[in-house]
This record gives sequence, structure tokens and C-alpha cells, in this order.
Amino acid sequence: MKFLPANRTVTNLQLSSAGCLVLLTALTLLFTPVSGTAWFAIANLIGIPIIGGIIHISIMIIGAIGGAYGIFQRDQRALLVSYVAMLLVTLRFAGSKVEFGFNLLPEQEILQKILLIAYAVFLVMYFELTNGIIRFSMLDTSIRTGEVYVMGEGKIIRQYYRAIGITPIVAGLVALLTLLINLIIPAMVGIFDGVQANRLRESVELTSVYGVALGTAMVFTVIAAAFAVNLPLRLQQMQEGRANK
Repeated sequence: MKFLPANRTVTNLQLSSAGCLVLLTALTLLFTPVSGTAWFAIANLIGIPIIGGIIHISIMIIGAIGGAYGIFQRDQRALLVSYVAMLLVTLRFAGSKVEFGFNLLPEQEILQKILLIAYAVFLVMYFELTNGIIRFSMLDTSIRTGEVYVMGEGKIIRQYYRAIGITPIVAGLVALLTLLINLIIPAMVGIFDGVQANRLRESVELTSVYGVALGTAMVFTVIAAAFAVNLPLRLQQMQEGRANK
């Protein structure tokens, strides 16, 4: 679909997306070392380790360039390439120890976790904002060409901005729960068996990709339960009820 020149809403989303992309690329470079990846294993297998690093950096560059082009040209295919590259570069073999790409990060574990949460938030916001660019470009083009008539366009935009404000909070909480899995599980086990809880706190498995996967599974189980009871609809009805009063 060919879009008309961007309006103010789309331009704001483009600038916000570009900022998220820059920060996401920098954090991806810090948090995703080549070790543990499939291309790292293949490069070591053929005896040329540098190839793994070249492939790793190339994927990041493709993600960044594809994202920048997709943002300002509003090209969905370029954005899809960027999404795939940004996710592909984070994939690791199960059992790989969670580590960082550079030694520039603070040594305190809590600060490292905060930066990891920031990475997760920027990743989610990048996806959300770039999708917003396409959606509002389609909406604006349809309105300006007379294909559709939309009442309360300003209200729709305000609701979207409000949702955008909630998105990083939800993403941050999900990332926090996932990263604290090595504290949450021992605390739960400690209710029944203190010795086993201490063993779990010292377990390498909970700080490996296995631990992250377990944390992710637990968090998304909670999210699935929330959707099962139709919590989003109930919250929306509460907000609409307050607005009508």
C-alpha cells in the first residue's frame, strides 16, 4: 500500500521508533555475545572462529539498517527483516550460560539486571512503535483519500498513546519476573525445604538459558491465565465505566 506523506502522529512515531532502534542496537551489541550461537559452533567446527563474529555483527547490521529503512520509508517488508534479525541474533543453544558481549557493563548483578530489563523494554517498544507507524499510516491515508470516515480520530490517538505508556511497564514487569527466576523458585521451595532452596540458589542451571526459559514459561503462564479470565476486557469495561460517570 502506498502511503500519503506522514502526518504529525506518524512522524512522532517514526522519531520515537528511530530512538528505540538506536538504543536497542547498542544494548543488543552489549548483551548478545557470539558464543552459544549456531554460527559460532559452525565457525569453530570448520576452524575459523572469526567467521562466527562476522556473521553475528552482520545480522545486527541487517537488523539496524532494515529497521531504519522500514521506519522512514514505512516499508513493512524491511521492518519484518529487522524483527527477524533482532530476534535471531539473541538465539542461543539451551544450556549456554547467560553472559554479555563486552566487559563494559557494571559488575553489580542488580545493575546488569536493570540494563537487561531496559533491553527487553526497548525491544517490545520497537515492535510496538513500528507497528503503530504502519497502522496509523494506513488509517491516515484511508481518511485523507476518502476511503473511510472515522469519528473521534483524536480520541483513538489519545487511547493509543495511553496504551503506549502502559506497554513499557508491562514489558518491564515481565522481564523482571523472568530475570528473578533464580530468586523466586528458591523462595517458593524454601517454604517446604530450606536445604533444597539453598542448593537452587547456587544452581548454575537457573542462571543459564534453561533458567531464562523456565522464567519465561512461568511469566507467560500467568499472562495466559489473565487472558483466560478475560482480564483485559474487564479492565477496559472498568475504564469505560469511569469515563461515563
